[in-house]
Amino acid sequence: MQTITIYTDGACSGNPGPGGWGAVLMAGQHRKEASGGEAMTTNQRMELTAVIEALKLLKVTGHPVKVYSDSAYVVNAFNQHWIENWRRNGWINSKKDPVANRELWEDLWGLTRKNEVTFHKVKGHAGDEHNERCDFLARQGLKEHGGERGD
Repeated sequence: MQTITIYTDGACSGNPGPGGWGAVLMAGQHRKEASGGEAMTTNQRMELTAVIEALKLLKVTGHPVKVYSDSAYVVNAFNQHWIENWRRNGWINSKKDPVANRELWEDLWGLTRKNEVTFHKVKGHAGDEHNERCDFLARQGLKEHGGERGD
């Protein structure tokens, strides 16, 4: 089975404020870009939304999927098993508080069950071609929803 590679990024002007997200999906010679945004959101919500929307675009199941993100929030939730602990503890985090953005985490969890999804951290704004493209797409989504810049 062919590995699908996904790069994602989120941006927000103010936190909360207008936000945008971008994603680049690649498999073999195929490439797809997607972006969007919201008028009032947070950076963490846009980081999550980028991954969710990218995974929703997949028309296959059971494939290896590598997701690359500069968001430690997203990557660590899976690689350090936070999300499994949150689910087991009724969506309560280690500080005994309700998990922020629970509905997005639940959506993302469900989408990751359809394929063999792994998460990989990339350094943001460090010259990675695909991460830079996602940043551009996220900032475009941000501008379209009332923001001037992306953080």
